[in-house]
Amino acid sequence: MCRPFLASIALVVTCGIGLLSPTEARAQSPEDQVVATIDAFHAALAAGDTATALSLLADDVTILESGGVEDKEHYRSGHLAGDMRFAQTVPRERGEVHVHIVGEVAWAWSTSVTQGRMGEREIDSQGAELMVLARAGGEWRISAVHWSSRARRR
Repeated sequence: MCRPFLASIALVVTCGIGLLSPTEARAQSPEDQVVATIDAFHAALAAGDTATALSLLADDVTILESGGVEDKEHYRSGHLAGDMRFAQTVPRERGEVHVHIVGEVAWAWSTSVTQGRMGEREIDSQGAELMVLARAGGEWRISAVHWSSRARRR
């Protein structure tokens, strides 16, 4: 998948969310709103859109990856750029997103397969993602992310 295509997808997803009237946004199920927020975050990573990606994260977000724990500032100043390069370079196929909501908190999990090349490195991995989102002012924001991956077993 080429970068212009990914950027187009991100633009459609992020602009499409913004084009929903308040009535249309309320017509979406809460589960669909959660998935739309997660999709917009991944589209922003794939488009290299730092501002949008960060706007979808809660100020007190916790990000768990590769045995480390980061807050929003550490993610912004470090790992975010690498995640964007990876998302722009290596195609990922995500499975179904499973959403559970209790009050103003949702958690969503999915699995994925990522295959391609990152520089000289061949990537063939399966991954799992868990996101916790909180709704404030009618909008969902990502409060926690846990990513894990391993080489695919064949």
